Amino acid sequence: MTDALGWRLKLGVVTPSVNTVVQPEYDDMRPRGVTNHIARIHIPDWVVNNDEDFDGLVRDIDRNVDDAVGSVLTCDPACVVLGVSIEAVYGDPKAGEAIRDRLRAKFGEDLQLIHAGDAIPSALRAVGVDEGPISLITPYQPSSEPHLRSFVESRGYELHTAVHLRSPTAVQIAHTSGETLRRELKRLAADRPRAIVQFGANMCMGRIAAEAEQWLDLPVISVNTATYWYALRSNGIDDQAEGFGQLLAHH
Repeated sequence: MTDALGWRLKLGVVTPSVNTVVQPEYDDMRPRGVTNHIARIHIPDWVVNNDEDFDGLVRDIDRNVDDAVGSVLTCDPACVVLGVSIEAVYGDPKAGEAIRDRLRAKFGEDLQLIHAGDAIPSALRAVGVDEGPISLITPYQPSSEPHLRSFVESRGYELHTAVHLRSPTAVQIAHTSGETLRRELKRLAADRPRAIVQFGANMCMGRIAAEAEQWLDLPVISVNTATYWYALRSNGIDDQAEGFGQLLAHH
């Protein structure tokens, strides 16, 4: 259902309570007549010292997704956007589909869930990358790599290289500097994958990815840009926008 401000589209967004990047990045990409409505997935600010801590962080997010979705559905959005990337691929390359099925069983079969597991492959195809090697940059621990590799390969790509920045806490993912991101993107691009994909929705990457496409001459897919683009296009909003790379500017 639309309303006076969201006269074209209302999007419900669920994102972890520690995430300070999804909401402002989505708002920066928001076309006129589209509104974003945020519900928080309550989790503590995990200190992530090892693989076990990272696994616990993902489990905490998954345990609390349903309550956040139930909350945001009360404003009657057209769909729900999962503003967290790792949960949609963790443990099973089709984890996003399992979350969608679980939520539909609880909230109704017409619930539309937008998540990174669908958005990233769609974004890659839109920019002309439908196979071959891709590289990843994440804020995660190395334990995430088998999950990400399984996801990448299940979608018909090869995982070329992955850089994991090992953010010490969930909140501090958002503190990752632009200098660090630019340095690591240049390093990944040196081996010339077909594209670079960023996971980690709390890492501020949208505008940096757009800049990097210009000086790397490669598609650089930010997860927040891909997920928001996919939400818009899945709901008939075709507006193009500058500042977030070729995906939103041309596709």
